[in-house]
Amino acid sequence: MRESYRGIIAALTTPFKDERVYPEKLRENIDKYNATGLTGYVIAGSTGEGAYLSDDECITLIREAKKSSLKDIKIIAGTARESVKNTVDLTNRAADAGADAALVCTPHYYKSDMTHDALKKYYLSVAEKSRISIIIYNIPQNTGISVDKELIISLLKHPNILGLKDSSGNLIFFEEVSPYLSPEKSFLLGAGSLIFPGLIMGASGGILRLASVVPRLCTKLYELYKDKKWEKAKKLQLDLVPLNQSVTKQHGIAAAKYALDLLGYYGGPCRLPLTSPGSTVKNEIEVILTKLKQLKEAKRT
Repeated sequence: MRESYRGIIAALTTPFKDERVYPEKLRENIDKYNATGLTGYVIAGSTGEGAYLSDDECITLIREAKKSSLKDIKIIAGTARESVKNTVDLTNRAADAGADAALVCTPHYYKSDMTHDALKKYYLSVAEKSRISIIIYNIPQNTGISVDKELIISLLKHPNILGLKDSSGNLIFFEEVSPYLSPEKSFLLGAGSLIFPGLIMGASGGILRLASVVPRLCTKLYELYKDKKWEKAKKLQLDLVPLNQSVTKQHGIAAAKYALDLLGYYGGPCRLPLTSPGSTVKNEIEVILTKLKQLKEAKRT
């Protein structure tokens, strides 16, 4: 029986320099993340600008992450491509590079053809042919496609489908699916503003962009939950909402990378056509991080 994935997993950004991936900076970032209590890293996912990476670039980053991470940290690779064949090819290359699991969002270019049956066939085919476990990734705000309850319940019966990352921000969806989750399956939240209520409801943990920016605060929230310190956990969750809103819903990956630069990590530029944040956004992020006392903490370390 496979062990479910639990705790806080950071969706890592991809370092670039002059439009090229910068593996050395990924290694430096991971050296710092290793000390924060995270249980896993997602490489080349949405936060990692996976849609803008070539397959070879993905494999380079996965190898670097595996080599740089602590032994017990899970490496999850974003391997979704529009066809079953290309997804399986990249997933199995990721397995050879050291990935422990693959995060696979819904194919969506031919949106009108992505029916319940088409998505079911896609995921079952990928799961059958992949040498590592699959985590289904529901991110309708990016794909325009939402995985329905019946499909998830059906797919989770497959032994090579480990679970689901849900970034819809809809806890009702989790409430509907959770009675059908067996202990070895994972329901991982993708919405940083809902991690505490989701954990209370029984979610396994979260895969969060927020955790790449303030990993210690995210793992602290998880520990407070485990220790049943509800009031402290609730306060920390509420304190984190403005930062999560800024680096996810409002200003995106570029904002997260700017925050990383401020906090002593390497953020750097995004790959075009994503652009750097303007002065107003930068100021907003600095104010939020100051209120969270993270800039002072970064200067100490």
